[in-house]
Amino acid sequence: MVDIDQLLPTAKDIQKQAALNEAEKAEEQARQTAAADAEKRALLDELKKPSGLSEEEKIRRASNVIQRAVRNGLHEVQVYRFPNALCTDRGRAINQQEPGWEKTLTGLPKEMYQLWYDYLRPRGYKIAFQIIDFPGGMPGDIGITLKWG
Repeated sequence: MVDIDQLLPTAKDIQKQAALNEAEKAEEQARQTAAADAEKRALLDELKKPSGLSEEEKIRRASNVIQRAVRNGLHEVQVYRFPNALCTDRGRAINQQEPGWEKTLTGLPKEMYQLWYDYLRPRGYKIAFQIIDFPGGMPGDIGITLKWG
């Protein structure tokens, strides 16, 4: 005859096992969250750095985007989307449309604004920076839209 203690664990033993399983799941979730946070921080650090592209290459890329949009019958195109952490005030001045909002830009968004200001603005192009989502009611990502016509 088989010993019932070997076949059927006690409720207390099952509770311990369930708690251990839950702890393992929570630990794995914490590891995944930490890895995602580290990846996001690394990306933000990268986006805060200059692109390293020449002015000619930046203009060439802008021209390609504009020409593709025109071929598709568009009069404007969203050229970039970035996290509000790339603004010194997390997008507050952009959201409030305050004069001087462009001074809050850092990294690639600042570089893109400067490209527009130096080369595209004199040729009649318009640019708009606007908050494009509001997670939890707070400003989130910012979109850059280039307009003509």
